Amino acid sequence: MADSIASADKVAPNPTGLSDRYALALLGLADDRRATDPGALDRIAADLERVLGLWQQDADFQGFLADPRLAAREQMRGAFPVLERIGVGMEVRNLVGVMITNRRLGKLPEVAAAFGAKLAERRGQQIVTVTTAHSLNDTQRAQLVARLTEAGYSGIRLSERLDPTVLGGLVVRIGSRLYDNSIKSKLQRLQFAMKGAA
Repeated sequence: MADSIASADKVAPNPTGLSDRYALALLGLADDRRATDPGALDRIAADLERVLGLWQQDADFQGFLADPRLAAREQMRGAFPVLERIGVGMEVRNLVGVMITNRRLGKLPEVAAAFGAKLAERRGQQIVTVTTAHSLNDTQRAQLVARLTEAGYSGIRLSERLDPTVLGGLVVRIGSRLYDNSIKSKLQRLQFAMKGAA
């Protein structure tokens, strides 16, 4: 993995939005760190995933960081010990600090997605976003990757989202393609069919 990253062309990036700018800044920092720490990019990516996981799974933590009544200093004082406790390194803690200072922490999921997309692009991977009502287990992930590989997709990297409104099944997005096999979608199709028959 590190070989493909090291051989990637250093083209001047053209960030198109706020999330891209933060993601590119973190990616640039990871590139700088790789001179002395070859595993820095993977470590920073894992730290960002860990923070995003905490953000998505802990409503209290998310609410605390999104509370507009709190000053940035208070949010940092509350967030940094939590990030340190879950083992998040200095680079991602600093990113969170800058986003808190700039009142942009609500964009953390978009920044993480942009970072993941840029990293996957460097590694020649395709990001497949899978939305389910409940978390996938390792067997389900392996089966999904195997099916996608059989369908002709290669270099797959799963990005999982939880959305209880899909009820069951899954929604898979690969680039601009959307495969919706959710119970919610099936019920909507049934509802439309019944309205048409009436």
